[in-house]
Amino acid sequence: MEEIRLSEYGSASVEPSPVNTMTAAFASDFRDGIDINLGVGYVNEKTIPRKLIEKSLHNVLADNKKFRGSLNYGGPKGTANLINSIKNFLIQNSVSGLTAPVIDKNEIIIAPSGATSLLDGIAHILPKGVVITTDPIYYIYSNSLERIGFKILAVPEDRDGINIDLLTQAVERLGEEKKNISFVYVVTINNPTCTILSNERQRHLVEFVSRLSNSLGRKVPLFLDKAYEDLIHDESIPKRESALLYDKEGIAFELYTLSKIIAPALRIGYMAGPACEFTTAMIQRTSDMCFSAPVICQEMASFILDNYAAEQIKNVRQGYHQKALQTKKYLDEYLGEFLSEYTGGQAGFYYYLTFKQIETGENSKFFKFLTRTTGRPDIDGPTDNKNTRVIYIPGQFCVHSKGSLTELGKRQLRLSYGFEELDNIRKAVQLMKEAAIFSLH
Repeated sequence: MEEIRLSEYGSASVEPSPVNTMTAAFASDFRDGIDINLGVGYVNEKTIPRKLIEKSLHNVLADNKKFRGSLNYGGPKGTANLINSIKNFLIQNSVSGLTAPVIDKNEIIIAPSGATSLLDGIAHILPKGVVITTDPIYYIYSNSLERIGFKILAVPEDRDGINIDLLTQAVERLGEEKKNISFVYVVTINNPTCTILSNERQRHLVEFVSRLSNSLGRKVPLFLDKAYEDLIHDESIPKRESALLYDKEGIAFELYTLSKIIAPALRIGYMAGPACEFTTAMIQRTSDMCFSAPVICQEMASFILDNYAAEQIKNVRQGYHQKALQTKKYLDEYLGEFLSEYTGGQAGFYYYLTFKQIETGENSKFFKFLTRTTGRPDIDGPTDNKNTRVIYIPGQFCVHSKGSLTELGKRQLRLSYGFEELDNIRKAVQLMKEAAIFSLH
């Protein structure tokens, strides 16, 4: 009998992505207190305000007048309380420099299930075609887009973000395919590199997409994913600007999340941008998926933003800043001689390492040492009791497979200092040094 028929997307999803396979294999027998996970992009547990979340739940349930129907279905746009709280938050506490007049000219919608569901909505609503993004890429979304049927055009970044000169050249090389550009997607604090898109570069990007739109005779949307904007913990970074401040064509949309500054489990993401058919379609997408994000989570987030946002963000930033500084010391002390450069440490919770000679992919000696799969008992440990293992995201997954950085990606890796505590991070970086020495002999 013939198997269940699948769509093109379903067929493409039968085979898990390489990074999915790798992390799933490691997670299946991960040993707490023994193995160290520097690959997972989880927030640090100490930054999650458990008592505030408990307090917000009690307050929301106790005030049925303000938080009406908090345990019922909600509307697809989001609760009025949360939208108003977000508006005030963006004006008072955000790093984007938004003002009330600018916000009032745009629309805010709440995602059905975190910022990732907004990305999913974009992929379903916009026509399949070419998606322009940064290289190194946000590998999870890029892989998803390709399975859906989009083509990725990955443009290398420099220290200020996506390189506009290279972007211009890449678009011109498309030739006739230029007309198939669907949208532009840039993570402003790049995942995996944590490179910060500078204010000036962001302005140039908006100007570029505006010119592109005019040349094509249609608006090409620019999505700026600001997932890590509120985690800029280096105070030397200039105050951030929102693209909504100077978007004259109505093409810029900004995606935000409360996962990094409150808790991922609340699943609160939101989008700000011009009211248009696209925005209306995104709201309908939420209705089609699940009516709305859980109302109780929205109202709890509203309560926290209204009463504790400034204090919570301050605590989160301080926590990650201290971890970033200490992790940098470990990198310099143990891996400095092996690295040609690394980025990160000013925002978010990643460092992106580039080695001089050492390859980091799944088949490399470096990777096998850290996952204890060299086949040497003196390194791996006993079969039934492996030595401490360390997981990271190899650079081979962080650069686009058809881009210009594939060879460089073989010597790179993403290291997360978010989830694990400093003792484990230090131990992991020490083991990376041992793996580097092993790789060169």
